[in-house]
Amino acid sequence: MDDTPHSILFIVLFLLICVSAFFSSAETSMMSLNRYRLKHLAKGGHRGAKLAYELLQRPDRLISVILIGNNFVNIMASAIATIIAIELWGNAGIAVATGLLTLVILVFAEVAPKTLANAKPEKIAFPAAFVLKPLLQVLYPIVWLINIVSQKLLSTLGVNLNDDDADQLSRDELRTVVNESGTMIPKRHRTMLLSILDLEQVTVDDIMIPRNEIAGINIEEDIDDIIEDLRSSQHTRLPVYRGDLNNPIAMLHSRNALRFITGDEEKTKAALLQYAADPYFVPEGTQLHTQMGNFQKIKRRQGLVVDEYGDVKGLVTLEDILEEIVGEFTTDLAASSQDIHPQGDGSYFIDGSSTIREINRILKWNLPTDGPKTLSGLIVEHLEFFPNAPICFKKGGYIIEVKQMKDNMIKTARVLSFTEDKI
Repeated sequence: MDDTPHSILFIVLFLLICVSAFFSSAETSMMSLNRYRLKHLAKGGHRGAKLAYELLQRPDRLISVILIGNNFVNIMASAIATIIAIELWGNAGIAVATGLLTLVILVFAEVAPKTLANAKPEKIAFPAAFVLKPLLQVLYPIVWLINIVSQKLLSTLGVNLNDDDADQLSRDELRTVVNESGTMIPKRHRTMLLSILDLEQVTVDDIMIPRNEIAGINIEEDIDDIIEDLRSSQHTRLPVYRGDLNNPIAMLHSRNALRFITGDEEKTKAALLQYAADPYFVPEGTQLHTQMGNFQKIKRRQGLVVDEYGDVKGLVTLEDILEEIVGEFTTDLAASSQDIHPQGDGSYFIDGSSTIREINRILKWNLPTDGPKTLSGLIVEHLEFFPNAPICFKKGGYIIEVKQMKDNMIKTARVLSFTEDKI
């Protein structure tokens, strides 16, 4: 056998190995594409992304056409290598050809191209899509037949190929995506996105103003006292009740209260109620994302939280819900809070009625939130009795010291985190 046929066979073998490398890299790059980024690029008009997205809509067909092409060229390469080896070394060349070709294909047609494709999936997958798309159309009858046989086999084994939820992210998976976004999403925006995901786990009970802290107007008081309360109030909306907060009759906006005070009409309770709106009630346990939608639907910004017996437990506002997403509308939270007072030794004097979520948010702590909603409730739950004298104990990573009690409630407690250097 002269050198010319040998040269042609070596060239054909080299080309087949290159084609095999193409199919191997195309398979890995297609499967390594970020599906959400791919969808975004496809919607943006990227031609390669569009073709890749279309191919990945039916991954069974895509894999079939790649494997058909890859197996065809590998088998042909094996046949040609065997012919060359037999011509050069006789029957002993078969073993030589098998060993050498296995090594060459493994390195140059499998490992190297697949490693590159995994590192740069878009740069390989998008150009490859221009080849795979027409190739799929040409080989469609063979692909269809192979898929039918494969699906029947998998169906017999009990494999469900119609899982519509396979590409959907759970809340925890989406949280991981946001956390791993790095510099692609600013830290503050990541915090907001994670807070939105947490809305379903937080209820109005966690963020409401407790009943004992609600400032309202008792309509049974003298009208002059009511007007004086309206003048001195610092709240935008005030509940109006009859005798007791469990008997709310209206919700008064400070803007309307000002109109009543400065108006020329006779100052009577009936006239005042003309400026007030009907109270809006929120069932306890309502999730924040649900309540935010309810506020938006009925065009309200505030509601009274009531239990199953209709008794008022607290007050929730739209601003409170928004603060769960974007954070407090102030810069120095610990300094501006009326319930949390920093001390020189690193501890904090905290009002017992402060909610655990508020304390955690302001001080960046991790007090348990799956039990009582307030610091007072957390202390009583831990002690299993109401303290009648100052007492100190450890809970988790915190030292809690009861400082002041009043009316069967812990008024003030001193709390120190173990992470502080000073104890």
